[in-house]
Order: sequence, then C-alpha cells, then structure tokens
Amino acid sequence: MKVYEGDILTVDADDSVARYLVEDGGRILFVGDGLPAEYADAPVERLDGRVLCPAFVDTHEHLASFATFNAGLNVMAARSNREIIEMVSEFAGRCGSKILVAFGASPYSVEEGRLLSREELDRACPDKPVFMVKYDGHACVVNTLLLEKVKGKVEGLRGYHPDTGEMNQEAFFAVSDYITGSLSIPELVGNVQKAMDFLAGRGIGMVHSVSGVGFAGNLDISLEKWLGRSAQSGFQVRVFPQSMDVSVATKRKLPRIGGCFECALDGCFGSHDAALKEPYVDAAGGQGVLYYSDEKVTEFCKEANRAGLQIELHAIGDAAFDQAARALKAALEDFPREDHRHGIIHACLPTEEGIAICAEYGIHLPVQTSFIDWPQEPDSYLGEILGEERAARLNPLRTFADAGIVLSAGSDAPCTDPDPVLWMQRACNHSVPGQSLTVREALRMCTYNGAWVTFDEGERGSLGAGKVADMCVLSENPYEMAPEDLSRLKVEGLILAGKPYEAQKQGVLPAVLRGIFGAEVRDQRVAL
Repeated sequence: MKVYEGDILTVDADDSVARYLVEDGGRILFVGDGLPAEYADAPVERLDGRVLCPAFVDTHEHLASFATFNAGLNVMAARSNREIIEMVSEFAGRCGSKILVAFGASPYSVEEGRLLSREELDRACPDKPVFMVKYDGHACVVNTLLLEKVKGKVEGLRGYHPDTGEMNQEAFFAVSDYITGSLSIPELVGNVQKAMDFLAGRGIGMVHSVSGVGFAGNLDISLEKWLGRSAQSGFQVRVFPQSMDVSVATKRKLPRIGGCFECALDGCFGSHDAALKEPYVDAAGGQGVLYYSDEKVTEFCKEANRAGLQIELHAIGDAAFDQAARALKAALEDFPREDHRHGIIHACLPTEEGIAICAEYGIHLPVQTSFIDWPQEPDSYLGEILGEERAARLNPLRTFADAGIVLSAGSDAPCTDPDPVLWMQRACNHSVPGQSLTVREALRMCTYNGAWVTFDEGERGSLGAGKVADMCVLSENPYEMAPEDLSRLKVEGLILAGKPYEAQKQGVLPAVLRGIFGAEVRDQRVAL
C-alpha cells in the first residue's frame, strides 16, 4: 500500500483535484482531500510540486511501423538534404540490417524545398537498399538497389516514379509491403518491445495500434494482439486491423476494425491526394483521390456495424470526411447501436454537414494536434496549396468540442512524435485564433477520452477508487500553467498497475507464446 500526497489531477467528471491517492495491489483504494484513518500508517510519497494524472493514451499509432522506424534513422530534424545525405551515410556505416530504413524526409522543412532523389540516396549509400519514407507515411524515396528489387512489383502502379525514386499511392504501398515482408519475427518483436519502452518514457500507458501493413497473412495484426496480451509492466495495446474485410477482425476475436492504409478513404495534403470538394489552388491542382466509391465504404460500414465492431476510418480532406460521416450514418440507420463508438481519424478538413452528423450520431474523432503548426507540413505550405480561407478551417478543435464531439489524441506515429505534452501544447495554442482547447479539455482528450474510445473508461483514464492505478508523474500542475508555457512540462515517471514502469525484457518466444496461450487479460470485454 502507498499514499501519494500532492496535487492529484483525477480527470473525473468534475476535473477535480485531490490531495491524497491511496494505491494497493495495483488498484486505487481512495482519492480525496482528507486521508482516512485506516491509511494513516501507510508509507507516503510526497509529490513536492510534481503532480499525478492518469496515464496518457495514444489513440492512433501504427505500432509495427513506428517500432520499425524507431529502430531506424529519423531525419525529421534535418533542415537540408545535404544533412540528410550525411545522416544516411553515417547510419549505413553502423547499421547491420540488410535494408536501411529511414523516416521523416519532407520537402517543406529543408532549404532545398524538395525531396532528396534516388541519385542522392545512391551517393549516400551505394551498397545497401535504402527505404526513405516521407514524413506523412504516404510516400517514399528508394535508391537504385531497392528499386531493382521492387521494380516488378511496382511498375505500372499509380505513383511509380523510377526517375526520381519517389513512390506514392499504390506504388508506395507495394514497396512498404516488400519492406515489412523482409523483417524477421524476432526483429519485429524486439522492435515493438523497444517501442513500448519509448512510449512509456513519454507517459503513455496505452496505445491504440492500427495494424495490417503488408505482412504475409496479416502477421503483424496477430503479433500485436499477442504482444499486447503478454506485455509486461502493465502496458496496454488495443489493436485495430486496417482492413475492409470484416473477417480479419472477427476471426481474431477483435472487437474493432479500421485505421489507415486499406481503411484510408483518401491520402494526405503533402502528396496532393487528400480528397477535396474543390481543387487545390497551387500548380499541382486536382481534387486529390477518393480511394473508394460511396457505395463501397457504406457497404463496409454496414457489414462491420452489424457484426458489432467498432469502426474507424481515415479521412484528411473534406470530401473524404463527408464520405466517412455519411457512411457511418447510413450504417447506424441500417442497424442502430447506442454505444458503437465509431470514429473518423484525422478529420483535418471537416464540413458543417459532417460535423453535424458526428454530433448527432455520436461519432468521435481521434485527432492529431501535432499536425497544427507542424514543421514537416507548415501552415504556410498548407495555405499555398489549399488557399488561406480553407487552410484556416483545418483542425477546428474548438468547433468540434462546442458541438459536443468527443476528441481523443493520437500521434499517427511514426508520422509525428508520440509526445502527449506536445499534443496538449498544440491543442491549447492553436494557430487559428479561437480554435484552442482549455488545458483541462486537452488533458482529458489525452487521458480519459482515449480510454473511453476503446471502452476502457471503467478501468482506466481517470483516477478514482476501484480503478487500475495507471498514473503519470508530471513536473508541475498544467492546470496552473499558462497555455503558452505548456512546452516546459515534463513527464517524470509512469506508474502502471501501481508500479513504476520497467522495460520489457522477456524473450521473443516467451512473449509470443504467452500472448497466444493465455496471458491474463484483466478486462475480457476489451479483448485487445
């Protein structure tokens, strides 16, 4: 048993701040302002200016992809292609993998104003295949050695550009499938375990992983389910299969389906394939790409909804957002469900019609506040391609909240850094005046609402008697900070099931077998 004394941010229905929290055996026994006599002899940990809040939840992450890229080379901080080339060359000299994987290249954050080319990658690494993924996760650049290996799989596909080495749309997905298929199971498992440790270091105790990115037989979906079941130190994983085939979820006894990739209704702004109602205003023009017809999306949503599954769909542009909202509305009118918790991921450029549908039908939005004032895709660039009026309507958090729509926070990692402090800072300092959230709303978005999305709110997401003691230690009280100062907030510790988080350390075989053959699952309803 342990007593914590200090500011306890409960994120309960009233956002109350308590003085004491008592934990025993991984559960919270008491939260309140006066310590009951029966706990007077328990050891006390005084927070001394630090605070406790619920553990953070990342409600949209590509865990297997993030784990792979987290083990590779991150070039997001580079500000020139020359710097990226130097980083690739240095990394190639110490990387023992057969294929060099790098992530984060952006034409908008480097002084050259363009993606680096196949020829530049050849100079940086002439003797090993290189897979350089663009910051948005929807395109890549390959060097000649990798191009030769994948040419037969990608030539003739939309988005195939052998001259520059850039692959986007279907060609990118084919190359990505090839890369994921080349990973060994021990390598993937080890990377996922290291990714869990990385996330825990940011105060994240639960991740909603969208999985299914080209592994044979959707192996990554099964592996993530097993690793989630066997994860040590109380770390939680909830898996969303990225498939339009309902059986991919049902045969694995997963209660949810959706994400990006196969469940993406459009692309992204950086590749000019986010689906728009009106054309892009720059030289590229066009209206982006809707990957599916309305009929196809509606048919999928109806089938998944009737199967009792929770659905999430990727939609960036306004045309895709409307398509998602209308399809989910049609599914719920076909087979009404009171507590479905369907969602639209990203929801970057919503419409009034779509927002009204979400509000009326209880459709939640797992948003990425890291997209606001994002160095890899700056506001100035978005204004150039969308026009200033349309760019000003991006990520309208205040509008969503005022409509009564539940917002949760996700990183879309590896696209952005899984950093809950950054999520809060951006949410409370929106680049569009009037669209910011309050600090209390932002903390709720990053904690309780994340647990609510996957029906975990009875066990996690707030600090109250009877709940699992999943708690994050913060350096100071965000409720007492000015929104513009939130960036100085630090995560100083993560406590899961009452114990400080410890690194994942079980071997590959025990982790997989324990996940397959009966690791304890505390909440059987969630079923990972």
